[in-house]
Amino acid sequence: MSSTNETGAIILAGGSSSRLGKPKQLLEFDGKSLLQKSIDAAINSDADPVIVVLGANAEQILPEIDKSNVHVIINSGWEEGMASSIRVGLNEVLFNSPSAEAVILMVCDQPFISPGLINELVNTQNQTGKPIVSCNYGEAVGPPALFHRSLFNELMDLKGDLGARSIIRQHGDEAATILFPKGQIDIDTQEDYNALGNS
Repeated sequence: MSSTNETGAIILAGGSSSRLGKPKQLLEFDGKSLLQKSIDAAINSDADPVIVVLGANAEQILPEIDKSNVHVIINSGWEEGMASSIRVGLNEVLFNSPSAEAVILMVCDQPFISPGLINELVNTQNQTGKPIVSCNYGEAVGPPALFHRSLFNELMDLKGDLGARSIIRQHGDEAATILFPKGQIDIDTQEDYNALGNS
């Protein structure tokens, strides 16, 4: 990808998985942890740099991931909620790539994410010029989602457990979407994980 259109990826993996009772980042699917699947999808896409934001259970998760092509940062304020990890991740993107034109926010528990999906977000933004490109699951929209530089300040202003969906809602008429039906499959409980084998 040309350096004039840099898009960073931020993998938000700082949560405590309280409903699951163990770090969902390390749950295995297809021979890899959910977090490693997200990392692999990002580093094999056009996104650069790739930032992984850890928080809860970081000391347990860190040794289990391949850190060779990513920037891992520990969010000491993870208990505030997802907004704090977005801010930490965005700061790290801009530190590594000050001219970044966009960022893609990813979560660590979407097992069917792929490099092609991430590239489709970038390509759709290039084609439409829309400042937001999110994924349409059929019933809802959500991550992974791309945000243009013009929205970086709004991402930085998020507080608490408010993710970026609020920004997508506020700018609904300025957002494009791509189809990702299996994006609705995420892992919050043991039941979710058990059901994954039948997906």
